Amino acid sequence: MASKKSFALRIDPKLYEALERWADDELRSVNGHLEFLLREAVARAGRLPGPKASVPKEKPEASQQEE
Repeated sequence: MASKKSFALRIDPKLYEALERWADDELRSVNGHLEFLLREAVARAGRLPGPKASVPKEKPEASQQEE
């Protein structure tokens, strides 16, 4: 397995609690979910090295049709 960079992260406790709940909903650890979110943001910004990574697009909202 490739090694990963470790670093300390200071974060607001309320934000951490929200991330913890979100990570639980996604069946991830907080660390894994933070990495997922950061990777997605970096890919969207076009800042990942190498070939362009595909980033999942947001689900389109259901359009409401007038009847």
